[in-house]
Amino acid sequence: MKKFKNAAAILLLVFNATALSAQIGIGTTSITNSSVLLEFSNEAKGIIVPQVTSSTGAPGGTFIFDINDKVLKVKEDKNQGVNGNWTSLSNNSIPGISHTFSNAGADVIGNNGVVMGNSSSTKSGALVLESTTKALVLPKVSNPHSALIGAIAGTIVFDTASNTLAVYDGANWSYWK
Repeated sequence: MKKFKNAAAILLLVFNATALSAQIGIGTTSITNSSVLLEFSNEAKGIIVPQVTSSTGAPGGTFIFDINDKVLKVKEDKNQGVNGNWTSLSNNSIPGISHTFSNAGADVIGNNGVVMGNSSSTKSGALVLESTTKALVLPKVSNPHSALIGAIAGTIVFDTASNTLAVYDGANWSYWK
């Protein structure tokens, strides 16, 4: 029951902030920059992107953990249709490992998920950030390979020690400048 109350409180906060076009901090009491739409605390925790078998029609900027390839991917239009415009962020020759957590039920937050920064969106996703002036700031973790012991496939953070994007595919951390 406590988990339900916490989830309901977070959803209420997100919906209210969206209606007011406010900034949101998760796990923090202050936003560090006025250009931030969504910011996380400096705790050693990351964002876990969805683990999926396909993501047909995903817009550019979508992050997924592809169960078939066992890699974390981002949808980019820069690669002119190669691999369906998906770029692998798992930079290694050892395949990742999918996790056993799953969402067996239907999404209960609507077809377009939770939209922040606007009252609606034409894009689909569990969490859609709509803004022309504000950005997402990833959770900041120093040395995630040692700080996030037990991380699962699809974890994404900003490594403050190397100043890089760090993604975990269930077996390996990949770092991107």
